[in-house]
Amino acid sequence: MPHRILVVDDDADIRDLVSTKLESSGYEVETAGDGVAGLELAINNEYSLVISDVMMPGMSGVDMVRMMRSAEPPISVPVILLTAKNQERDIESGFAAGVTDYVVKPFSPRELAARVAGILAR
Repeated sequence: MPHRILVVDDDADIRDLVSTKLESSGYEVETAGDGVAGLELAINNEYSLVISDVMMPGMSGVDMVRMMRSAEPPISVPVILLTAKNQERDIESGFAAGVTDYVVKPFSPRELAARVAGILAR
């Protein structure tokens, strides 16, 4: 059974780019356009990994991760934040919320797929 990955980003082009790359690598991918929808999917489905943008309408990716980690039961799936926010304090905030990895835009889809494979191999 292939790994299921949730991709959360308000930019449809980024969602499509990431989804296409991951699907071509053999993963099953679902998408959401904002943090609220992403959180709902994460609560109601099982995923091997979540990839999320940080700055989105409604709920940021960092807030989504905080809510996932504080849910009952906690959702402990690995999370990669994919974002243009590259300041040290932004990165620290992401890790403090419980993310597994942090990838800064612009990014290489090939590198992202390699990071996903590495995390899922653990």
